[in-house]
Amino acid sequence: MDPFLTLLHSFSLSLSDAELTSMKFLCRDKIGKRKLESVKSGAELFNILIEQQQITRDKVSFLESMLENIKREDLVARLKQFVEEGEVTSPDDQPDPREKPIGVICDNVARNWKTLMRELDFPEVKLERVMAANPFNLREQFFQSLQEWQKSKGKDAKATDLIKALRRCNMNLVADKVEQ
Repeated sequence: MDPFLTLLHSFSLSLSDAELTSMKFLCRDKIGKRKLESVKSGAELFNILIEQQQITRDKVSFLESMLENIKREDLVARLKQFVEEGEVTSPDDQPDPREKPIGVICDNVARNWKTLMRELDFPEVKLERVMAANPFNLREQFFQSLQEWQKSKGKDAKATDLIKALRRCNMNLVADKVEQ
């Protein structure tokens, strides 16, 4: 299945009737009134916008502005993730909330944080992006990198993986603290 259509389908399922009505209103200058009146779901609206080339896999600014206007920042974030990575994890793919040793690790790993991130197979490109976004805050760079790693792994982001990586980096004291 096309990941972009899958994303739009998930957006459609999460829209309330009021949000759909607002989005239809925002499309009035793009879609005729008669056609808009027949739209009963987000999928139908997205289909019309795709047919008219208002939104495509590579052209999402109109969709993004509509989602921002209806105050659906969660969907905007998923759309931006799709644009950056070409895929989106579903909301239920998020890490298990009990697996949150990030604070302990951030408090105890200092300058060697990049070594740990590389041991976790965190992409170098993402590492550089996080560093550029927080150039003067080492702890924030590390924190954001760990959060990105956790998001990318979803439910597979386990404390045990972090502990193993810490031990491989000879950060045994931190690994012991995380285990506690």
